[in-house]
Amino acid sequence: MERNILKRIALLLITAGIIFSCGAQKESLEISEQEKVVFNSDDEQQVEIADEKTEYEIIIIEPGFYVWLQSIARPEGYYSQSFLENRNSLMVMNWNQRVLQPRLYNPNLYELQINYDPNIDYGYEVNYKLYNYFIFFQRKYNQRLGPFIPRI
Repeated sequence: MERNILKRIALLLITAGIIFSCGAQKESLEISEQEKVVFNSDDEQQVEIADEKTEYEIIIIEPGFYVWLQSIARPEGYYSQSFLENRNSLMVMNWNQRVLQPRLYNPNLYELQINYDPNIDYGYEVNYKLYNYFIFFQRKYNQRLGPFIPRI
């Protein structure tokens, strides 16, 4: 009797796993035509991420990012600073781990580590631009830097 119950539980778990994996595959990343045009753009206008108070600075020279940030990304103020900080902490951690593993992850995508301390208040603008760069990067190169699908 106990064996039959264990078999049923195992069968239910297997069935639930199959249903869950099928449902997860339906969540695909849809890239709009406008976004595809931006991703294929040769525009290399740089985006500076800086905060004078903390002397934090990143300069991003990624084709299409400036246009994407101006035309496709959610506007400043859409996300709270705490949301941006939480997501950035997670994505920086994953990014830096990939930089350290060039045999597993493309070293042309993950070139340099990002020094981001979650205990420092970098301000809204730095967090906003960094977060949006991560979303842009994940969507353009079909990468995942966290457990969530990078959506706009």
